[in-house]
Amino acid sequence: MTVHAEIRAYHLGMSAGRPATKPTPAFGKKLAQLRKRRGWTQPELAEQMGVAVKTITYYEREATNPTAKTVERLAEVFGITPAELMKDLKQPGKAKTGPPSRLENIFDKVSSLPRSKQKVVADMLEGFLEKTTGA
Repeated sequence: MTVHAEIRAYHLGMSAGRPATKPTPAFGKKLAQLRKRRGWTQPELAEQMGVAVKTITYYEREATNPTAKTVERLAEVFGITPAELMKDLKQPGKAKTGPPSRLENIFDKVSSLPRSKQKVVADMLEGFLEKTTGA
């Protein structure tokens, strides 16, 4: 076996990049899962999103609370609703017991609306929050 063949064989079993030093956030796991299901690389998703590859790496490895715009754009790229993208993301230590809150019920209803109607609701809520919180 040549030296090049030995090196190639050695690298075949290795994953790319540095090993993780902390657990991957739930959002990042879901994003990577969606990307891989479509057979996309990080650079391909970055191109679809119009962002740098480092941004996709950040979303997959570190982001715990992505912005609404990011969620909306990712959902658009994947052809799903923002609610579908964020569904089943559990934050450790934040498990809620009991029935869904009134707000959770409202968001479930909104997530079943067509995207154009979801956008109207999101715009209205963002406008309200800006006026109330000054953010």
